[in-house]
Amino acid sequence: MARPRISAYLPPDIDPTKAALAFGRRALPKLNEELQSPELLTQQRALMALCDLVHDPEKVYQAIALGFLDSLKSLLEHQDQTVRQKATEVLSVMASHSIGREGLIRGGVISALAGLLDDPVDICRKNTHQTFDMLAKLPQGAGGVLRAGLIPPLVLKLKTELDEIQELILDTLSNCLRVEVSEALAAGALTVLKEKLSHPSTAIRSKAACVLLEISSHAEGKVAVYNEEVIPALLGLLEDPQPQVQADSRGALMFALVTPQGRSSAMGAEAIPPLLTLVAEETSKARLNAIKTLTLLAELPEGRQTLLAHRDTFLRRLDDPSEAVQRAADIAIAVIDWKPFCSRDLF
Repeated sequence: MARPRISAYLPPDIDPTKAALAFGRRALPKLNEELQSPELLTQQRALMALCDLVHDPEKVYQAIALGFLDSLKSLLEHQDQTVRQKATEVLSVMASHSIGREGLIRGGVISALAGLLDDPVDICRKNTHQTFDMLAKLPQGAGGVLRAGLIPPLVLKLKTELDEIQELILDTLSNCLRVEVSEALAAGALTVLKEKLSHPSTAIRSKAACVLLEISSHAEGKVAVYNEEVIPALLGLLEDPQPQVQADSRGALMFALVTPQGRSSAMGAEAIPPLLTLVAEETSKARLNAIKTLTLLAELPEGRQTLLAHRDTFLRRLDDPSEAVQRAADIAIAVIDWKPFCSRDLF
C-alpha cells in the first residue's frame, strides 16, 4: 500500500543561495531593498538573484530606472569579497547590453569601479576590466575612461596583471587611444607595448599591435613610435607564426610609416623582403596591407630602387580577385615607376 512521504530535500527550482523573488512588479524593488540590508547574507542572496535577472535587457532597463546603480556602487566598497565579486559581475553583465552600457556611463559607474583596480580578488578585477572594455566600445564610454584619469593606471597594470586581464586592458586602451594619446605616451605606454610584442600569448601580441595602430593614427603618436624604435619590433611580427598577429602588425606599420622618419626606420630594419612575401598571401586584406606599406616605402629613393627589381610582383596583382588589391597594385606601380623631374628632359 502506497504511503505519503515528506522529502527532506528542497524543491528542484529553489536555490537557497539566492533571494526569493517577490511576485510581479515587486520583484526588483524588493531586491533593491535587500541590497541595502545590513545583513550580509541577505545582500549576498540578493546579488546572486540579480546576476541571473540582468541577463535580460528588459530587467536591466528596469533596474537602472529603479536606482540599482547607486546600490551597486556602494557595494563595490564592501569588505566582503563575495559581495564585491557579485556586484562587479552584475555590472559586467549589464554592460553587455546596449541599454546597460548607456545607463552605466550616465550613472558614473566608471569612476566607482576605478577603486577596484587593486582589489586583492582576481575575479573582481577581471569583472571590472570586462566592464571597462564594454563601456569603452562607445565613444562616450571611452571619453569617460579618459576623464576618470584611468589611462596611466591601466598602462601600469599591463606590467603586473594576469594575462587574461591584460587582454581586456589592451582592448580598453585600443578604444580609448582612438580619442586621445597624450596621457598614454606620458605614462610610458610605448615601452610597455613594445615589450608585449614579444609576449608568449598570441592574443596579447595581436592586441598590443592594435593599440600601437591607434597610437600611430595620431601625429604625436607617429613621432613617438619612431623615437622609441617600435617600428623594428613591429617588423619582426611580420614573420610571426600566427596570421592574426601578422595582420595587426601590418596595420600598425601602415600608420607608422606615413612619416619620412618612419619610412627611414623601416628601410634601416630591412622591411622590404618580409613585406614582399606577404604580397602573395591568401587573404586579400593581407595582400592589400602589404602592398600599401610597400607603396609608402617606394616613396624613398632607396625603396623605389629596390622595388624596381620586383615590379613583376605588383604586375601579377593587377589580376587579383580583389578590386581593392588591384587598385593598390596599380598605385604601387605608378609610385615605383615615378622619376624625378629634370629640366633637361624638356629638350
